[in-house]
Amino acid sequence: MAAQQPQDAARLRLVGSRTERPEPPQPAATTPSTTGRPAQAGGFAEALHLAIETSGLSLDRIRAALAQRGVRVSVTTLSYWRRGRSQPERASSLRAVHLLEELLGLPHSALSSLLGPPRPRGRWAAAANTLHLGLEDVWPGEQEIAAIFAELDAPPAGELERLSIHDSYYVDAERRGNLLRMRQVVRATVGGVGRCLVVHKADEEATGCPEITSVRHGRLGRVRRRPEAGLTVGELMLDRPLGLGDSTVFEYEVEIPPGGPTLEYSRRFATTVREYVLQVHFDPAAVPVHCERYDREPGADVDHRREQLWVGASASAHVLAPDQQPGHIGIRWEWA
Repeated sequence: MAAQQPQDAARLRLVGSRTERPEPPQPAATTPSTTGRPAQAGGFAEALHLAIETSGLSLDRIRAALAQRGVRVSVTTLSYWRRGRSQPERASSLRAVHLLEELLGLPHSALSSLLGPPRPRGRWAAAANTLHLGLEDVWPGEQEIAAIFAELDAPPAGELERLSIHDSYYVDAERRGNLLRMRQVVRATVGGVGRCLVVHKADEEATGCPEITSVRHGRLGRVRRRPEAGLTVGELMLDRPLGLGDSTVFEYEVEIPPGGPTLEYSRRFATTVREYVLQVHFDPAAVPVHCERYDREPGADVDHRREQLWVGASASAHVLAPDQQPGHIGIRWEWA
């Protein structure tokens, strides 16, 4: 699948230096001030959106240009800023805003002056403000998953804050994925949380459904399988109901049904995870010649990021994703 490759950021000129481009228009609902800045009524998200549209630059080119100037902001984060799903608050994000003003040809503080006060801080305020995507956003077109969630009376997505997820995926000598080991650290944002639902899908060529086994620090509750889709949805019962702020760790394994050679493993995220680690372990007889990480926006079919990964003497590759945002992340590989 073709990726949206970033353009050479070194060749990207500032929009303000292109004399053939007009100044970005002010939002229709605003009144221009004497300083040339967009008035407060338009809001940061609307002003940023209009400036990006006027510039003609893609989010990936903007990301690359910011990276050249020492500030790393993901395409997902830029997309959330322009749509008002989140706002820049950290010091590095505020520096990115000032660079955006320069990059998009806006007056100094034209965007930063529109930022409202920081959002409430603290563990529970942060959890309450976390974005939670709906099932259709995470699994577009997968009506069976939505039906199973309704049947099992799925708990609200925001009940558990995901602090850490660690996936270890194993590929055997026949080049087939055969086992997944998963570990999650979670914390309750409300009282009385006692369960969660997990979703696993097999490769298209596989026959059968993934099987959840070896649950630790909890037990397996109801399970729904759809063999024609290679789909398993499981209910994990925690060791005890969690009170507000309580944390727990649970682990389990997934036996992968047999099929053809496996070429990738990925996970979809409906909400932010503080740390995600994905390791793929290859049998020494089946070490690939090429291995790469890929990222996608929620529900997208095209990669917005690719990064080559090193397969070392341990015959494994890994991805570390701190502050993983909603979307899709995985590792794919090729054999000679």
